[in-house]
Amino acid sequence: MEKQRKAVALISGGLDSLLAAKVMLEQGVHVEGINFYTGFCVEGHTHAIRKKDKAKPKRNNALWSAEQLGIKLHIIDIIEEYKDVLINPKHGYGANMNPCLDCKVFMVGKAKQWADENGFDFIITGEVIGQRPMSQRRETMPIISEESGAEDRLLRPLCAQNLPETLPEREGWVNRDELYDFSGRTRKPQMALAEKFGFDDYAQPAGGCCFLTDKAYSVKLVDLWASRGKRDYALDDIMLLKVGRHIRPREGFKLIIAREEGESNFLQGYKKQFTTLKTISHNGPLTLLDGVADEDGIKLAAQIVARFSQGREASEVEVEVADKGQVQNLVVKPLAPDEIQEAWRV
Repeated sequence: MEKQRKAVALISGGLDSLLAAKVMLEQGVHVEGINFYTGFCVEGHTHAIRKKDKAKPKRNNALWSAEQLGIKLHIIDIIEEYKDVLINPKHGYGANMNPCLDCKVFMVGKAKQWADENGFDFIITGEVIGQRPMSQRRETMPIISEESGAEDRLLRPLCAQNLPETLPEREGWVNRDELYDFSGRTRKPQMALAEKFGFDDYAQPAGGCCFLTDKAYSVKLVDLWASRGKRDYALDDIMLLKVGRHIRPREGFKLIIAREEGESNFLQGYKKQFTTLKTISHNGPLTLLDGVADEDGIKLAAQIVARFSQGREASEVEVEVADKGQVQNLVVKPLAPDEIQEAWRV
């Protein structure tokens, strides 16, 4: 009896990786999924926090995809290892702070390492030529294969017919004629294939599944690095950049101001780590002060917080400032709209 071949599939939670894995299952290949957690994934965090996102599915799309496929999914934390990819990308960044090509090389390399350690024959991804401007171009496909170390053990089922034969095809582990020739940014071929396979509920593509492709998030990350004088971050930094208004009125500190109740509740978890400000005389958002502020800076911060409270039109607003168990109440005049400088907004 011929040995059943085994493939590890990079599962992002999007439609392409779902289809690529399904194509292999249809050919009788044993498939298991692998999902790498960098901390920058869009789904889940903000959907669970903000009311405006309450209608969005609160699910991990990678786990959901694995469930639809009936395969095992291995979720691997690479937060620390990923830092070098983001901070020192060999191939640079995309439109924002997204090191997409280096990211793909890194993840395929990690999948190849996992495959070797677990007796898997090859690696599959949902890449499509022309789908992404930085990492999914015809000229970047060989770079990913070579620099990851996967070489011709990397198979891209959705566009394989547009690429040279890989080891699984040459060895007859998979039938090349039953692979696909998708290309370009159109999603119609994928949607038609999804319908054929009976998938009618899947994550909709919207610029990828990574916050680093988002301009506003990237600006905040660059500001964080500039304020600290070094390109580094911790998991809490990643999480806090996803939440609230970020305002830097002085060089030494910035304010993270909740935009709604859900964000205020989330920021409550950081009260012991940061100086916090909250209006007492009027309803208002919880605010974290990230950095160090002198007495004048604290007063300015209180005035800004008052502006974003329901006391914005009042002559005076009382603001509670708490820092390491020490609490003081300040009575301040809210800043006028024209006094909130655009240069402060991160």
